[in-house]
Amino acid sequence: MRRITALRTALSAVLLVGAWAGAGFPSASAADTTAPAADAQPASTGLLAAMQKDLGLTAGQAKARLSAEKTATALQPKAQRAAGAAYGGSWFDASTGGLTVAVTSDTQAAAVRATGAAVRLVTHTERRLDAVKAKLDKLDAPAGVSSWHVDPRVNKVVVDVVSSKRSDNDVQKFIERAESAGPVTVQETAEAPRTFAAGTVGGDPYYTGNVRCSIGFSVYGGFVTAGHCGQAGASVSGWDGSGIGNFQGSSFPDNDYAWVSVGNGWWTVPVVIGWGTVSDQLVRGSAVAPIGASICRSGSTSHWHCGNVLATNETVNYSQGAVHEMTKTSVCAEPGDSGGSFISGDQAQGVTSGGWGNCSSGGETWHQPINEILNRYGLTLHTA
Repeated sequence: MRRITALRTALSAVLLVGAWAGAGFPSASAADTTAPAADAQPASTGLLAAMQKDLGLTAGQAKARLSAEKTATALQPKAQRAAGAAYGGSWFDASTGGLTVAVTSDTQAAAVRATGAAVRLVTHTERRLDAVKAKLDKLDAPAGVSSWHVDPRVNKVVVDVVSSKRSDNDVQKFIERAESAGPVTVQETAEAPRTFAAGTVGGDPYYTGNVRCSIGFSVYGGFVTAGHCGQAGASVSGWDGSGIGNFQGSSFPDNDYAWVSVGNGWWTVPVVIGWGTVSDQLVRGSAVAPIGASICRSGSTSHWHCGNVLATNETVNYSQGAVHEMTKTSVCAEPGDSGGSFISGDQAQGVTSGGWGNCSSGGETWHQPINEILNRYGLTLHTA
């Protein structure tokens, strides 16, 4: 039922055999964070081309970066265990090609270095900063406050405010209350975040009511997407107007995730669609990319764009209400991209929620992490 490009046909023909038979591909459980096999191709040619365009890399640099990021992703949990209670967070450093781990103890620093990670000594543990952020999550944020998150690189909770609203009384009061909660720093952003749903236009992946959104990732029995695209029970139709299924679960605000059942002759495959702009990308797992890693997004409006992971576990203050545990990226997006796929290499990362800006002037976009969605609904990611 789904549109496929000539570029995609050979790949899909192989994949659909497994989809119809219900077997033939290993699955990733809801808690799967296993890194891909070392001999797997880092990414499709098209995805590498998108990284070159959006990140200003050569083909060789894009491949080298993906290889380094996979190593860092696999190292991250080991380094965190080595840091123990002194753990202050971690991130991928593109300038060195390695993982840097913040720790509060010289003793634990040695243990972390032994894993192969670089170390930065800091004052506050991640647990301490998470507690400060949790206090901010209980505050009512005015529209001029964009979001807030723990940033291990500055070892503080970062509060983003819209530049034009910085001097507003309500924003100033929020900043004062935030700073009284603990180590907080304030940054400015150009615009307030918004979701990326859109009114109905022709030729796009799926509709619910008069809203067009994008498919995220295939799971066994359906696909995941953004919660603001539809409520539980709402019917979903495809690009050709035929019925796909229904929203089986949906949460927005507080969260921004949902999943849709697939039937009526539709099927699922473990690929992220390239829309003819890049080759389709196989999905092989859901290992979480660290802060600083490259990440790409596919959506029905603006197609493929790439950037970097800027922050994790960020609270985003939409006009509809706050959404928690989001990942912020430097990737652009536009209306209709909501629910679409965020992927790092061949590892699923999350579904597009919202952001600010567009793909002409640039901007930032948040995604709801895929593993949280899988765990919430007991779903299994469809992987190659």
